[in-house]
Amino acid sequence: METNRFAELASIDVSKYVEKQNLSYLSWAWAVDQLLRRDPAANWTYHDPVRFGDTMMVSCTVTAFGLARTCHLPVMDHRNKAIPNPDAFAVNTAMQRCLVKAIALHGLGLYIYAGEDVPRSESEEVIDRIKGANVNGAAVAADAFSALPEDSQTIIREWAMETIALVKEGKTTDAVALLAEKCADNESKLAIWSQLPSDVRSKIKAEQKHALASQA
Repeated sequence: METNRFAELASIDVSKYVEKQNLSYLSWAWAVDQLLRRDPAANWTYHDPVRFGDTMMVSCTVTAFGLARTCHLPVMDHRNKAIPNPDAFAVNTAMQRCLVKAIALHGLGLYIYAGEDVPRSESEEVIDRIKGANVNGAAVAADAFSALPEDSQTIIREWAMETIALVKEGKTTDAVALLAEKCADNESKLAIWSQLPSDVRSKIKAEQKHALASQA
């Protein structure tokens, strides 16, 4: 039986090698190490940066297991905002992060770009489909937040603070109900998810699973 290399890489818990800013970034050196251990012939190509006004987009194609996959990434600052007229250091940083995202398309660490804390099992994906809340694997939770206008970001932060407070008080059921009431679409779900700490996310997911099991 042929090995599913994507599933193999996607099942790896990369949490020890994630660098947290407003977004989560996987260590490029560790990602390359893991990829080459599984496919020594893997290679990658950086494409010429593309300018959008005074900002810049970089891209990278990673070829592994006979497949070529390409990712794009704006050159961003620590607030995840595109940098006007970026210098060489900023461009180099974006290129390395873009390399990691392209590797993620082969499976390694892809789950962190969907706002998850640990690799998702098949049973968790089924639960999400049942709830009608399946997260688009191509979306990045923090990107969804950054794309919102400032007034909407303020509202999302307020909802997130309410959610965190409820969980800290042991009222996780109320927190889940709050999220269901406030976040009616995937964009708002992704945005608020990016504002919750990992321990709160874990408790909310556990409560959601418990509620589904009780309804079965």
